[in-house]
Amino acid sequence: MSENLDKTADDETKNKGSRPSVRRRANAIKDFRCKNLIAVIEAPTEIRNIGTVIRNVNALGVEKAYVVDPHNLIPDDWEELRERKSLLKTSVSATKWTFVKRFKTTEDCPDHLEAKGFVSIVTSPHIKGRENVYLHEGNYTQFTKLAVWFGNESRGISRTVVERSDLCVAVPMFGMIESLNLGTSSGIVLYEVTKQRRAYQSEYRRKNRKGKRANPLPTEMPREEVEQ
Repeated sequence: MSENLDKTADDETKNKGSRPSVRRRANAIKDFRCKNLIAVIEAPTEIRNIGTVIRNVNALGVEKAYVVDPHNLIPDDWEELRERKSLLKTSVSATKWTFVKRFKTTEDCPDHLEAKGFVSIVTSPHIKGRENVYLHEGNYTQFTKLAVWFGNESRGISRTVVERSDLCVAVPMFGMIESLNLGTSSGIVLYEVTKQRRAYQSEYRRKNRKGKRANPLPTEMPREEVEQ
């Protein structure tokens, strides 16, 4: 992730002339990225939703985005994806700064994640036979490597993914409508997950609360002064 960030910052600086603010911003956000955290979108049907989730991933400091894309909405090549106009517009250029990996089938993605040591959790209402928590009740620092899954706009998460996940997370709702769109739900869920994991990274260098830091790292970036 940091290599992609560095490369993009260098490209932007070259393409736009002297832009030290680009490099400065890229350097400033490095320590706030949530390591070993991936957001996964399963079988989205609208390109704008992919762009919105990528925007949330980037803004909230998630390390990577994976897209299970049986509908062939996005290219396999990350460099080509970075320049895809439909994604650039809906992601507000976040595709330039975010590593995105495409999978053709649902089965391919969990196989890849599990081989890399990742644990999956799914965002879904209560599912019988699984451990279920409301978003604010979950502990998202117990997993060293974590993938957070978001389901299809109409069908939600697939049974295949549920069966290979460790936890089901639901956003509490209090209205007549008991559903959120993909962009909104991903933003809410990833905000809580990244907040917890940044706080953990601030205090510990290793898993299982080992390697406690003598001086905790900051968890919030200082607000930039407005130029007069």
